[in-house]
Amino acid sequence: MTTSPVIELSHVTKVYRSGSLAVAALRGVSLTITEGEYVAVMGPSGSGKSTLMNILGCLDVPTSGSYTLAGEDVSTMSEAALAAVRNRRIGFVFQQYNLLASMSALRNVELPLVYAGVARNERRSRALDALERVGLAQRVEHRPGELSGGQQQRVAVARAIVTDPDLILADEPTGNLDSASAAGVLALLADLQRAGRTLVIITHESEVADQAERSVRFRDGLVVGEAETAAHP
Repeated sequence: MTTSPVIELSHVTKVYRSGSLAVAALRGVSLTITEGEYVAVMGPSGSGKSTLMNILGCLDVPTSGSYTLAGEDVSTMSEAALAAVRNRRIGFVFQQYNLLASMSALRNVELPLVYAGVARNERRSRALDALERVGLAQRVEHRPGELSGGQQQRVAVARAIVTDPDLILADEPTGNLDSASAAGVLALLADLQRAGRTLVIITHESEVADQAERSVRFRDGLVVGEAETAAHP
């Protein structure tokens, strides 16, 4: 069975300018990630992987080159159009969880559906289903401060999948977790990928990257290597 690309980057550059100073964060990156693939993006600080994540997540646009997400060219979209794409096609999981402290787990997970204009009853149903899938059916009314770090990250994963996105983008998702909680979150992400989700994880940890099917290594704004991981020879 052939799978279609979810991500297609072609000769993408990103140049940041400040006065007469120009810094090239990405210098001609081409990358294809297909539907259902699990890819880790690795590189040291300053390698360009954070800039790549911002472009993949439609938080920024290329200076040149093209980016097609699920068949849609997003590289020249307006801010409003990018916001709509982010909410509809991308689920984010961040190192800092980015949960609202005053809201329950259920309300945090519902938020992307609020922005999408989904009716209240459907929002609740979908959010409850997402929390059940990440093993937090008994914690739906707990606020972030009443949950462990691992549980908060599971809420963040539930929020990421509640819109049924084309892409899940995880930025250092285990960076704030102890080893046991990190293993649990990585197992959850792997389960989502096995269920057909496309998953890109940004990490500097080789142990995390080894959970993916393929690793892409960045240095100085360029892809310097791609390989299948040891766990998926």
